[in-house]
Amino acid sequence: MKRALFPGSFDPITNGHYDIIRRGVKLFDEVVVAIGINADKKYMFTIEERKAFIEEAFKNEPKVKVTTYEGLTVDYCKEIKAKFILRGLRNPADFEFEKAIAHTNRKLSKIETVFLLTAAKTSYISSSIVRDVIRNDGDYTVLVPKSVKVNSK
Repeated sequence: MKRALFPGSFDPITNGHYDIIRRGVKLFDEVVVAIGINADKKYMFTIEERKAFIEEAFKNEPKVKVTTYEGLTVDYCKEIKAKFILRGLRNPADFEFEKAIAHTNRKLSKIETVFLLTAAKTSYISSSIVRDVIRNDGDYTVLVPKSVKVNSK
């Protein structure tokens, strides 16, 4: 089985993430969307909310699994027998950052990183931009899958 791990914080999942996952299922037998847990990071959405957003967005796609993990991504890949890490690239800065991580991961393991370029229509979207739009009461719904719901305060 060709299993790929798509790691991230997904705070929240964006249309860019959604696009990469959709395209990833065409390349792999299974795409495991793995939400990394970092106790030192402040998140807008709880781990349960983030997981629910992704599960709802892919409820009709059996090739997508959603999990959470702590520690090194390559260790989690070994644990779930994923031979690939899937990553999306929006711009040259993403490439340089992701390239360094991919080289490190390959040095630590035999896991290959597969890069997909984001679609032009979603290449400007990041979770931090979405969070900023939400904080300022903007229309975030055009940037995320329909499953992402913000509780009004």
